[in-house]
Amino acid sequence: MGTPEFAVPPLQALVKAGYNIKAVVTVADKPSGRGRKLAGSAVKKAALDLGLPVLQPTSLKDEGFLEELDALQADLFVVVAFRMLPKQVWSRPRLGTFNLHGSLLPQLRGAAPIHWAVINGLKETGLTTFLIDEQIDTGNILLQERLTIEPHWTTGELHDALLPIGAQLVVDTVKELIAGALTPQAQDGTEATHAPKLTKDNTRLDFTLDPNSLVQFVKGLCPFPGAYYGEFKFLGASSCEKLNPSFQPMLRVRDKRLFLDYELGSIEITRIKPAGKRSMSSADYINGLNRAQIPLEKPV
Repeated sequence: MGTPEFAVPPLQALVKAGYNIKAVVTVADKPSGRGRKLAGSAVKKAALDLGLPVLQPTSLKDEGFLEELDALQADLFVVVAFRMLPKQVWSRPRLGTFNLHGSLLPQLRGAAPIHWAVINGLKETGLTTFLIDEQIDTGNILLQERLTIEPHWTTGELHDALLPIGAQLVVDTVKELIAGALTPQAQDGTEATHAPKLTKDNTRLDFTLDPNSLVQFVKGLCPFPGAYYGEFKFLGASSCEKLNPSFQPMLRVRDKRLFLDYELGSIEITRIKPAGKRSMSSADYINGLNRAQIPLEKPV
């Protein structure tokens, strides 16, 4: 059960390892692109390429869907980046249902653990497989794998580094569950941190952050959905030696480089997307300017 690209390598790895995948469950097709044509999820495309049956229920509590699940007689459900399952689903298979989560639980419980690991400037993260229960990301831990976060990584780069690790961890978890070789370990809830869903409110540049933390904020939202403020999205940033505080957040060109100056200092912008235009390098953006400074918000 899965939806985005993150869920594709585990599916492929299970098939390669010789496990009998009875079916793949994913979201309904959605309008996509300029023509708004219906398109299937990354997981659906991968499943069809592998010749696997695909189920796309509109409701996970639908009796027809539950009957389809029972007819499969699956021993185990594997969930990777899907959605919260009702108990009627996760309690069905004899070996239970486990989820692959993009953090070292109980750290970063929630919808966006990879983004928040980078935003928060963590030096280490990893992946966890755990048995699903009635709460979100609280179930007993099966296996974990750690990964050092390189200082320059964006969320996109961390995501890509985790992909092969996740695929192997899912295969190892399935193998050991079938063998009865795993002893699930309860999470320590007192150690929990959270990775909430990304929204318009929490992806807007936070100018109460110091410059280094603001750089991490931009990296953590790159390549998607992008940190924004006013007329711009910021898709690349780095720290700079010279800080030029500005009472009003302002883009300024200095020495053919682009800087964002605000009350606590400055960061260098390396990639930017003005409203209604494509993403571009700071050099390309500067080439199209006829002035050396731009307020982030239009004057009232």
